Amino acid sequence: MNVLKRCVFGLSLLSLAAVSVQCKSDKKMDTTTVSSDEKATVTIEKSSYGTTAKGEKVDSYKLKNQNGMEVDIITFGGRITDLKVPNKDGVSENVVIGFNSLAQYEKENPFFGALIGRYGNRIAKGKFTLDGKEYQLAINNAPNALHGGPQGYFNVVWKADEVKSGNTASLKLSYLSKDMEEGYPGNLKVFVTYTLTNDNQLDVLYEATTDKKTVVNLTQHSYFNLSGDFTKTILDHELTLNADKLVPVDATLIPTGKLEDVANTPFDFRKPKLIGKDIEAKNEQLERGKGYDHCWVLNNPEKGKTIIAKVYHAASGRVLEMTTDEPGIQFYSGNFLDGTLPMPNGGGTFAHRTGLCLETEHYPDSPNQKNFPTTILNPGENYKTKTTFKFSVKK
Repeated sequence: MNVLKRCVFGLSLLSLAAVSVQCKSDKKMDTTTVSSDEKATVTIEKSSYGTTAKGEKVDSYKLKNQNGMEVDIITFGGRITDLKVPNKDGVSENVVIGFNSLAQYEKENPFFGALIGRYGNRIAKGKFTLDGKEYQLAINNAPNALHGGPQGYFNVVWKADEVKSGNTASLKLSYLSKDMEEGYPGNLKVFVTYTLTNDNQLDVLYEATTDKKTVVNLTQHSYFNLSGDFTKTILDHELTLNADKLVPVDATLIPTGKLEDVANTPFDFRKPKLIGKDIEAKNEQLERGKGYDHCWVLNNPEKGKTIIAKVYHAASGRVLEMTTDEPGIQFYSGNFLDGTLPMPNGGGTFAHRTGLCLETEHYPDSPNQKNFPTTILNPGENYKTKTTFKFSVKK
C-alpha cells in the first residue's frame, strides 16, 4: 500500500511539473505574440507647428511604422511636409520637397505637399456654368483659375482627428468650404484621411458633400524626388504611366477638348522611360508646358487596384507605385522651380526640375468640357475617391 501511495504521489508531482512547464510555455508564447503585435503597430504623434499670421494654431502629426516610413502632415493646407522611406541599403530619407517653417508655407509657393480644392488644376478664364448660371472664380494663373484660387484649401487650417487601429494609423482632416468661397457655389463639407500602413503604403481618401450643386476635383500636390537629395533633378527617375491617351492643351494650358494618342510622342510612358529622355524634344505640347505639365487619360480596368503610375530611381533603389479610381493623372516635372525657394536648414534652393508631381484627378477644365467625365456634385450625393502611394525598394 505504501509503495502504491508513493507511486501515486510521484505521478502527481510529475503531472504538476508538466502543468507548470506548460503554463510557463504558454506565458512565453503569449509574450511573443504581444511583442509581435507591438512590432506591427503604426504610431501617430501630435506636436505644435506654430501660429499663422492670422493667429490660428497649426499642429503637426507624425505617422510612423516599423519599416522605416514616416509621414509628417500639418493642419495648414493638410500639407505633407516630410515623407521618409528607406533606400536599398535600408537608410530612410525624406523624398518630398518642403519647408521647415510655417511662415514659409504661408508665403506664395508652388503648393508644396498641399491638399488641393475646390477644383484641382485649371478652369478656363475662371468661369463655368451650372443650370444656366455663370460663376466667376478668382483668377490666379492668368487668364485662368488654378487649384481652387489664391485662398484654396492649401491655404486654410484644417481640423484634425486621429484614428488608430494597430497595423494602421490615420489622420482625418476636415474643412467646411463655405458657399461662394473663391466663387464656388455650395457649402462643401470636405474630409481627407491620410492612412499609413505597416507595408509602407500611404492611402489618401477624399470625401465631400454639398448643400448646393457645385463642381469638385480634389487632389494631393506633393513633389517627389526619390533620390532623397534635392540638389539633384528628377530627370534620372524612370516613369511608367498606364495611359494610352493625353489631354493636350492650348497656349494657356487649357485642354483643347480632344484626346490624343501618346504613341510615337514624347508623352508615351507606357513602358518604363527616363523622364529626361524626351523632355527637351521638339514638340509643341512640351513647349507649352515648358516640359511635362499635362493630364494623361488612365487605363484603369480595375479602379483602385490597377497600378496606374510607377516611379523608379535606380541609384537609391526606391520605387513608388500608385493606384487610384480617378480618370486622369497630371504629371508635372517641376518646370517652374527656379532656384528662388529655400531648402530646409540652409541646404540651398530648390532648382529647376528637382521634384515631380503625380496628381490623380479629373481632367482640367472639365466643367467647361461636355465630353469629359463630369465633376458635378449634387446635394444628397457623396463625393468619394481614393489614391494610394506604395513605396518599396528594388536592389
